Amino acid sequence: MGLSVGIVGLPNVGKSTLFNAITRAGAEAANYPFCTIDPNVGVVHVPDPRLDALARMYNPQRVVPATVTFVDIAGLVRGASKGEGLGNKFLHHIREVDAIAHVVRCFEDPDITHVEGSVDPLRDIATINLELILADLETVERQLEKYAKAARTGNKEAQVIAGVAERLKAALEAEKPARTVPLESEEEQRAVHHMHLLTMKPVMYVANVGEADVANPEANPHYQKVAEVARAEGAEVVPICAKIEAELAELEPEERAEFLRELGLKESGLDRVIRTGYRLLGLITFLTAGENEVRAWTIRKGTRAPQAAGEIHSDMERGFIRAEVVSFDDLMAAGSMAAAREKGLVRLEGKDYVMQDGDVVYFRFNV
Repeated sequence: MGLSVGIVGLPNVGKSTLFNAITRAGAEAANYPFCTIDPNVGVVHVPDPRLDALARMYNPQRVVPATVTFVDIAGLVRGASKGEGLGNKFLHHIREVDAIAHVVRCFEDPDITHVEGSVDPLRDIATINLELILADLETVERQLEKYAKAARTGNKEAQVIAGVAERLKAALEAEKPARTVPLESEEEQRAVHHMHLLTMKPVMYVANVGEADVANPEANPHYQKVAEVARAEGAEVVPICAKIEAELAELEPEERAEFLRELGLKESGLDRVIRTGYRLLGLITFLTAGENEVRAWTIRKGTRAPQAAGEIHSDMERGFIRAEVVSFDDLMAAGSMAAAREKGLVRLEGKDYVMQDGDVVYFRFNV
C-alpha cells in the first residue's frame, strides 16, 4: 500500500513551493490565487537509511524504496463549500487522499500577497476547517435524508447509517470535525467510511516559517498559535520553511546534508512530513532483501504476516506457509543473513505473527 497526502491551505501560503521542493515536479508557483487548478501529483521516495545498509550487504540489481504520493490541491477560500473559487472541484480532490497536510503561513513578507490581507494563522486555519466542515455537513444531511425513512420502518442497516449520521450532524453543526465523533461498532465505521468525509481524515498542520525561524520555530509567535491549535485537536504540527526546502531540492545528497548541518537541522522538512504522515495513519515498513532486489514495503501497524505477504503478491497470502523474520538491527549486528541464522536471530513465524517495523522477511508459500 502507498501513502497519499493532500497539501491544502489558503492561496499563497506556500503549498506549491513546498510541493515543488519535495517532488521536484515543477508545479506552477505564482503570486496570485488559483494558479493551481488541477491538482499536481508527485510520487517521492521515502528516505530510509536501512535500504542503503541492506544494499551494501546484498549488492542487489535494484533497490526499491517505499513511496509517498503528494497531491498539491489548489488554494481553498472562504465559501469553497458553496463552490467559491472552484471549491467543489478542489474538495473532491481532497476526498481521494489518505491524510491532509494543512499548510499555514507563519511568515511575514510584504511582497507575497495574502488572500485575506494579513498573516493570521488562527483565522486561516478556521477558514479552511469551516469549509471542510460545511462540505461534510451537506454530505451527512444527504445521508440522513436518504436513510431516515427506511430507519423508521426498522431497516437495520438504515438505522445504523441514520444513527451515526445524526451524531455527525450534531458535531459538524457545532463546528467540530467528524473525527471527533466516536464510532461504536464496525457497522458504524463502514457507514462513515462510505461517506468519504473530509474532516474524518487525519490532519497535520505544516507551519511554513521564514528562513530566520527554521532552526527555532518555537520563537515564532505565528508558529506558537498553530502549535496550540494542533495540541487542542490532538493533531500534529510540522515546522518547515518551504523556501529552504526548495533550495535543498536542488542540491546533491552530500551538499544537502552539509546545508542541513549549517542550518542546525537533523533532517529536511520532507522527512518530517513523511514520518508524520506514517504516524498519523499508523503505517510501518518491512523489508525484503536478496541479490535481485532490496525493497521497502508499507503496511498498517498490526498487520499479520500473511496479509503482509499479500502486499507483495496475492498468491503469497493465499498460499502462506510461514515467514522467516529477522529484525534489521539484529541482521546488521550479525553482519550477514547466514551469521544471523547461526546465532539464532532468524525466527520462523506463522499466520498469527504481527509484523514489526524494520522486519527483514522471507515469505515461504505454496499455491
